[in-house]
Amino acid sequence: MVIITLQRQKCIGCNYCVELAPEQFQMSKKDGKSVLLHAKEKKGFYTLKTPDPSAFEPSQEASKACPVNIITTKKV
Repeated sequence: MVIITLQRQKCIGCNYCVELAPEQFQMSKKDGKSVLLHAKEKKGFYTLKTPDPSAFEPSQEASKACPVNIITTKKV
């Protein structure tokens, strides 16, 4: 299981996450911030739990590249 979390309110819209993990992220045309696809929101944190192990590496790269450190990725 791969768990990806995004703190969307703190997003500055740099687009690195979309470039590195387009299967998990896209930019909102409405406000220019990142959207974690198929995520559930709870108290400002958007979380995606996926059984797909191939989601880990691109999301981990996006997490490392994020200049405001609002993406976390872990394997469970």
